[in-house]
Amino acid sequence: MAKSIHENLTYPGTTVDAVAALAVDPAFRAAVASYQHALRSSLAVTPTANGNSVTFEYVHGTDRVPSFAKKLVGDEIPIVQQETWRGDRADVLITIAGKPGDMKGTITLAQQGDDVVQTVDLTVKVGIPLIGGKIEDLIAGLLTKAARAENKVGVKWLAGEWQD
Repeated sequence: MAKSIHENLTYPGTTVDAVAALAVDPAFRAAVASYQHALRSSLAVTPTANGNSVTFEYVHGTDRVPSFAKKLVGDEIPIVQQETWRGDRADVLITIAGKPGDMKGTITLAQQGDDVVQTVDLTVKVGIPLIGGKIEDLIAGLLTKAARAENKVGVKWLAGEWQD
């Protein structure tokens, strides 16, 4: 089984270039991690021939994780989000270090009038018999909340209103 995520997030009054620049901004990514109460985070950006390769690593505690999942992940959840950006599109691979499964998909940016719409399409797959579906639902919910949190921080960041 697998669980799909589809989110359209709006950045009002900006450009695709401005939103794309957030992906490679260490201060922005640190603000997003802080907003999501990550224990720690780091960002590595490597220019490529067609864009940028971005690795965003962040670690969450398990205080909000159901007990059935805590047994699988332990005290911390180390997440590695790899993005390969080419203009207004990124291929995304998200893994939880040392755990079965992955999240794959795309992020696309599109100018719609004065706004930018970011579309996040991911598929969550966890290869654990019996409880894999429950964990996929849990991860899909967490990733949806994370995308919305990044959008909330990004809207304020681009408007010059972000205060941590």
